[in-house]
Amino acid sequence: MARIFLIRHGENEYTRTGRLAGWTRGVALNAAGQQQALALAAYLAAVPVHFIYSSPLQRALETAQPLAKRKHLRVRVLDALGEVRYGAWQGKSLKELRLRKLWRTVQERPSQMVFPGGEALRAVQTRAVNAVELLAARHAGQTVALFSHGDVIRVTLAHYLGTPLDLFQRIMISTASISEITISPAHMAVVRANFSVPPLPAAAP
Repeated sequence: MARIFLIRHGENEYTRTGRLAGWTRGVALNAAGQQQALALAAYLAAVPVHFIYSSPLQRALETAQPLAKRKHLRVRVLDALGEVRYGAWQGKSLKELRLRKLWRTVQERPSQMVFPGGEALRAVQTRAVNAVELLAARHAGQTVALFSHGDVIRVTLAHYLGTPLDLFQRIMISTASISEITISPAHMAVVRANFSVPPLPAAAP
């Protein structure tokens, strides 16, 4: 049985201000996100993580690095863990996007949503689940940490929960949260979702 951690990247200025970063280059963790990444590494220090995979985007890679350093592991980049390609919505604020006609589709019938000039959410779910299944088979009996993005993790969890894609918006995934699934040829289970690790203690003055 493979133990899979699905970890969302830490806070950055896009998540802080409510904008869709998508595949925008150079979106780095802010100070809070850097602390989240360190807290994740500290929390998982006692867990026998065998492999680390990450989305190719900077904010995910930066979140993975402290754990990789602590575990003396290489971060393996996997495009299938990358963010949704939001097309024309990339870089826009959620406040602005709520005024668009397609907002109702992404909220009420996301299985029908194709972002203008971007991906269909069904395609995102397919690529993400395929990647998880591949890694679970490759690393049977091991623990694997996957660093990815909020919507990608949500549609993946929807699959393993047996939840229709049209209801995936009910799943909350916070920055730097851990969700955990176990997979074997005979069984799969969602162990936990959206677990936020305790923050690091404040430095002594």
